[in-house]
Amino acid sequence: MLDNSQPLTPQPPDGPESPLTALDAEIAAAGGPWEPPDPDAVGYTMFDSPSSEDNSVTVLLPRERIEDTPSQALVRIRSKDGRSYLGAVVAGPFAEPDALRADSPLLVTMVTRGGIFTPRYHGRVQVALLGEEQDGALVPPRLRPLPNSPVRVLDAAETAAVLGVEGDLRLGVLVGQEAVTVAIPSTRKDVLPRHTAILGTTGGGKSTTVARLVQQAQQAGYAVILLDVEGEYTFLHEPVADPRLCAALAARQLTPAGVPQVTLYHLAGRETANPAHPNRLPFALQFGRISPYTVMELLELSDPQGERFLQAYEIAKALLRELGIFPEPGDPEAERLALELDEFQRGYPRLQLAFLLDVVRACRDAADKRLDDFAPRAAELQSSAALERLRRHVQVLKPSHPISWRVVLSRLQRLAQLKVFSADKSLAMRYRQLLEPGRVSVIDLSDTDSPAVNNIVIADVLYGVQEAQEKAYAAYEKAQRALARRAVDAGATASKPPCRVLIVIEEAHEFLSAERIAKMPFLFQQVARIARRGRKRWLGLVFVTQLPQHLPRQLFGLVNSYVLHKITDPQVVSELRHTISGIDPALWQRLPGLAPGQAIVAFPHLTRPLLVAVDPAPARLRLVD
Repeated sequence: MLDNSQPLTPQPPDGPESPLTALDAEIAAAGGPWEPPDPDAVGYTMFDSPSSEDNSVTVLLPRERIEDTPSQALVRIRSKDGRSYLGAVVAGPFAEPDALRADSPLLVTMVTRGGIFTPRYHGRVQVALLGEEQDGALVPPRLRPLPNSPVRVLDAAETAAVLGVEGDLRLGVLVGQEAVTVAIPSTRKDVLPRHTAILGTTGGGKSTTVARLVQQAQQAGYAVILLDVEGEYTFLHEPVADPRLCAALAARQLTPAGVPQVTLYHLAGRETANPAHPNRLPFALQFGRISPYTVMELLELSDPQGERFLQAYEIAKALLRELGIFPEPGDPEAERLALELDEFQRGYPRLQLAFLLDVVRACRDAADKRLDDFAPRAAELQSSAALERLRRHVQVLKPSHPISWRVVLSRLQRLAQLKVFSADKSLAMRYRQLLEPGRVSVIDLSDTDSPAVNNIVIADVLYGVQEAQEKAYAAYEKAQRALARRAVDAGATASKPPCRVLIVIEEAHEFLSAERIAKMPFLFQQVARIARRGRKRWLGLVFVTQLPQHLPRQLFGLVNSYVLHKITDPQVVSELRHTISGIDPALWQRLPGLAPGQAIVAFPHLTRPLLVAVDPAPARLRLVD
């Protein structure tokens, strides 16, 4: 009779030297019993070598799965120890022969002699570990995936979720995975308001990226202000007509379209790159808006000359008050502004350059001992009473060193010859109008031929926009406090917050070059102050340049997002690598060879920097060499 209490399978005899026990131990040490291949795996992790690096593993692929792992593909590695890792393909895929070295004499001979025999081969990719998956979260990996662990490629939806590419401002598609769209979220305060730099050589695609960003931001309700030094964006209101660009748009399922609500501004008395623009407005700067310290730096005055300039400026302010020009009698708001005025940010209201020139002339004549011969030219000083007040202030000052006063006068006269300032209030820029949702304001500076003029305009626009935005936020917050006090009123409705703003500065190296900052530290301090305050007030700056090596390192401290187009200079690339963190070495190596329109994109909302094919601009650009 069969004894059911005994096992049917043969049992190894007792003792440490049992052959089956030793075999089980060897199987366990080798990684466990044989398992069938994972049908969804594109490859398996390789053993480490002396050249292996932390957070990077080598994956081997069968020949037929090489095309399934393009550059930047995201993969999931199921380690043999039960851990799960996410990684990105940062190098490859490469094709390697199975049994021979790729540089073996046999293979070299076959290739160079055109032989028909091709050995069996496999693929290899290098995967950078993004993290270990634990309870639905991605955490820094403590260990490495074990060898021979299956590797699966994430689909487009999973890739988009892991990379964090979601947003309403479409930028382009992921190179190698065109099904993944890369976008920028317009409603996150830690993205565009933290400021952006678009860098690259001529022809790399910066203008297309700017035009695309402007078009998308306009659709999202931003107020966009574009400081156009070359006149490239003066045709944005027209759809693109170039057949090649139209075909490129069609390939992305996009259609040509002009940007609506575009206003073209140009300095009064200067030409514009598009005189036929349907909504063109001339403007002039108000000298009283420019900080006296900014004027001193623009005029490149020495310390003694700057001291004399400030002395004349104080006399001009006293005269404006005594003559009732500013503040006007009985105007408490103007009195408050005059008392609280921060001259490190702006100038004295209603002060005209011609008025200040008269004050400096009077000081020069007094230093020359011929003040009695002085004759004013400004209309406000034509009366005998006004002239007497001016002479009295100058006599109290007792100016000396006439040569120094002549230098200050000549520099101010040179500034007046630029003809960018006007007392005509109808030509004053209405900065509050620039901050309307969906409005695009292109400020054309292509006819100035003067970096000094451009810098004056840019400095004034930056301060004017910031001041208008600050006032709008102050009014909004006041309304919110009032609403909270009467919240019991059923009819009370909340007011809308101020508009989000994007300011694009083209040819930023001319405005904020390292050499210029060394001579004009106050100008950079003003820009830095605007940048810091702008982060809280939905005011984002975009710096665009083809010469990033001329930008000061301090500027990169203000920038949180980067779009890097083709840069061929190895020294520039090296400097950027030391300045911009988080970009993989493999991406840096590809930077000099990027095709037009491709860019390395690094934004705070992205899990990692990406290589992106930027969408063609649907609007027309006036491309300038």
